[in-house]
Amino acid sequence: MMRNWKKWIGFSLFLIMVSLLMLPQSALANDLPQLPTVAIPTVTSTPSGPMAIVVPGSETQINLRAGPGMFYDKVGVLLVGQKVPAKGKSPGGAWILVEYPGVQGGQAWVFANYVRIEPPRELPVVEIPPTPTPRVTNTIDPTLAAKFIVTVAPTRLPTYTPPPPLSIPTFQSQDSVAPGGVPMGMIILGCAALGIFFGLISFVRSR
Repeated sequence: MMRNWKKWIGFSLFLIMVSLLMLPQSALANDLPQLPTVAIPTVTSTPSGPMAIVVPGSETQINLRAGPGMFYDKVGVLLVGQKVPAKGKSPGGAWILVEYPGVQGGQAWVFANYVRIEPPRELPVVEIPPTPTPRVTNTIDPTLAAKFIVTVAPTRLPTYTPPPPLSIPTFQSQDSVAPGGVPMGMIILGCAALGIFFGLISFVRSR
């Protein structure tokens, strides 16, 4: 009888221990949510307003700048086909202001030729940020610059003395007339005729 009583006590303790071990698992199972047996629709949101889409070009990516100009700092990049909300444009329309989280103000500027606006609409003109000031001001050392300055001493040009006026002699024409009024040509012809005459006489005598 004593042995049966001990068996019943041991069997009762075993059941109590098993019940205690199973109690947390049952409570945990009751706390789990029930899995749905039907498909749950996915909720997606589409940004409202126009979108700037990077068009294909010679570059695989384009730069974003802090302002509408090449002299503003680069703040990020966009890849071909990437979409970002468009917020406005520069006064000339050459640059587009887009949303770009991660930079100061959450906005940046992109060159208008690199993107297209969808749906097509006229963007408002926005205020241009101030021009960035250079971090270092370029200064010239006057002492160093003076070493490269070559001073040419002025040279005195030779004085010019005009030559004396050119005197051209003039010749007076005189008529070839002998003192007696006989032309010189006649005298020369007469002398020639006399020479020929005396020559003939001398030729005849010699024969």
